[in-house]
Amino acid sequence: MEFLPDFEVLRPATIEDAVAARAVHPEAPLLAGGTDLIPNLRRGIGEPETVIELTGIEALYGITATDDGGVRIGTAVTLAEIADGPELLQGYAALVEAASVVAGNTHRQVATLGGNLCLDTRCVYYNQSHWWRSANDFCLKHEGDTCHVAPSGTHCFAAFSGDVAPAVLVFGGQVEIAGPNGTRTVPLPEIYSDDGLDHLRLEPGEMLTAVRLPPSGGATSGYAKSRVRGSIDFPLAGVAIALTKDGDQLGRLDVALTGTNSCPIVVDGTADLLGQAFSEDTADALAALLPKQIQPMTSTFTPPGYRRKVVAALAKGLVTRLSEEA
Repeated sequence: MEFLPDFEVLRPATIEDAVAARAVHPEAPLLAGGTDLIPNLRRGIGEPETVIELTGIEALYGITATDDGGVRIGTAVTLAEIADGPELLQGYAALVEAASVVAGNTHRQVATLGGNLCLDTRCVYYNQSHWWRSANDFCLKHEGDTCHVAPSGTHCFAAFSGDVAPAVLVFGGQVEIAGPNGTRTVPLPEIYSDDGLDHLRLEPGEMLTAVRLPPSGGATSGYAKSRVRGSIDFPLAGVAIALTKDGDQLGRLDVALTGTNSCPIVVDGTADLLGQAFSEDTADALAALLPKQIQPMTSTFTPPGYRRKVVAALAKGLVTRLSEEA
């Protein structure tokens, strides 16, 4: 990797100050843990004149109960804090499990919830050194005009690989957003687009400030992922599931995926599996829902066909485990 480019670091003390700083420096990236941003800058992916560092903003921290019985988590809360499973998160095992398997322990000590939700999309042709990318004429995502994954098209297929997003999705989580036009709260899916080049749908100058999880409703939940190296790698595929049972019958089944598309996705069609006793056929039926909803491409060192098989196996294994626990 190259040396970091020279840039000015701004350290706002409040959310309002951060929004004001972005209004003056609209191209400035936001920096919290920096576990994704800093390696990319050292690869020559971006040369910002200014970086806005957020760790001094007290309002971005804290895990607190909400009036409706849910939980609010500031976006500067580290993944290590979430992985430690504080009492307020006992009903949200999928989130705790997802946070606990992001990268390595030292990364989780500084990596943040907001950073993982806003993680840049990844591709084997993009997350490389500048000299490697220049030797391959760069790519559509940065400095080039061709997607090497699908050279005949004009769409970027870089994959979203954040682990915590699917765990938030299965609980129907929302995000609080601050920007030049004030604050708003929206369901998490509304901030994503299935576009590797521009996967975040935030308005100019906006930033995530908190995640809101509604009451878990007694759901049994979990997260499972596959990666090349079990210590640090991003997921080739990741699955989060939350379910409830009424006797032997499924009363709720929410499933979300990461690593297969350019954004995290909620699996459609699970409502058709409710009201029936869970069996191996149920797990097979869940796996059968996935092929038409996922789009793994050659954006990693493992082939798309392998990742399709992996996500199906993960879903079947996880739903079976959770059904037994419920």
